[in-house]
Amino acid sequence: MRTFLEACTRGLGQGSVYALLALGFVIIYKATRVISFAQPAFMLVGAVLVTYLVGPLGFWVAVPLAAVATAGLALGVERAVVRPMVGKPAFVVAILTLGVDQVVRVVTNGFLPSDVRHVGDPWGLRTVLIAGLSVQERHIAMLIATAALVLALFAFFRYTRMGLAMRAASYDQEAALAQGVSVGAVFAVSWAMAGALAAVAGVFSAVGGSVDQLLWIITLTALPVIILGGLDSLPGAVLGGLIVGLVQEITATYQSNIGWLGSNFSYITPYVVMMLVLLVRPYGLFGTREVERV
Repeated sequence: MRTFLEACTRGLGQGSVYALLALGFVIIYKATRVISFAQPAFMLVGAVLVTYLVGPLGFWVAVPLAAVATAGLALGVERAVVRPMVGKPAFVVAILTLGVDQVVRVVTNGFLPSDVRHVGDPWGLRTVLIAGLSVQERHIAMLIATAALVLALFAFFRYTRMGLAMRAASYDQEAALAQGVSVGAVFAVSWAMAGALAAVAGVFSAVGGSVDQLLWIITLTALPVIILGGLDSLPGAVLGGLIVGLVQEITATYQSNIGWLGSNFSYITPYVVMMLVLLVRPYGLFGTREVERV
């Protein structure tokens, strides 16, 4: 039982990173009805920025500064590349974001020299005992940071003027425009928020390790997370990330007992879980069912 509970704590920690990444995808999708494939690039940019800022400024200052800078980069991408494509098919815009991702990652890789770079986190791989369980401090930090950001997001969407405008635009852009909502501003804020969330996720993905050119690959797990939770559901993104993290870590812990599935079966468990859920709920756990009259 102790082994199982410790695996759950690790899974929740890793799942919180998936949740942050999935939230960025969902926020942009709710605002624009486009899946942005530029999130991996923003994730890498945020982590790389922290490796340069942490020396002179310290970790606690470097992370929010990197998040703000990455949000600015995402805002610039939306203004310069995505905004001119308004009115074009969503598929075309999604493919365009793939190109943005490639360009930004190639440029960012130029700032990753051959020496190992770290985000300078204060936890590393240290562990603490909680209720008799050995828990890594980084997983506790991931959970606390994700909980704080999720609460801030939900408060923003519920109580601020821009948050209400974003909710209105996500339901019906034409009706929102008719009521005086600046849909262009909604698009811009959505991209900026998604960029900042990706930057924080990138930092926590590198905690206890190093930053390299392959850090972005973790976002491949965020894709089944958003499908699992529902493309337009923020609570679904959070819950889906935690579920995937739990299943993946528990499978990795007990993988020796299911060796006939292969030594790396835990890596594909997010996609297995996604397929099983979609067989029952094609729109995800919390996705909005769309009905079209023909």
